[in-house]
Amino acid sequence: MLFSYTYMMSNVHHTVIYTGVTSNLLKRVYQHKTKAYKGFTSRYSCDKLVFFQEFTNISEAIEFEKKIKAGSRAKKEKLISQQNPDWNDLSDGWVFTF
Repeated sequence: MLFSYTYMMSNVHHTVIYTGVTSNLLKRVYQHKTKAYKGFTSRYSCDKLVFFQEFTNISEAIEFEKKIKAGSRAKKEKLISQQNPDWNDLSDGWVFTF
């Protein structure tokens, strides 16, 4: 079964939160960490995975991403803190082999 993910990345000081969707979370987080693409996350050094939710359907993941993006920063912070109270990098210890 192929899963999809809605995720949030932050920078070291948690001043910026990026929300995205992907079908390959490991690869996408690696791309953020290595600044593989020039854009928002590379510009603001969003390289900490602070939240993710798994879905069995890409449409559901996209809908959840839209809901998060439409919400306030406070709502994003609450969602992150419910899953990850210390805002740790949830990808710590992941092995990136590409």
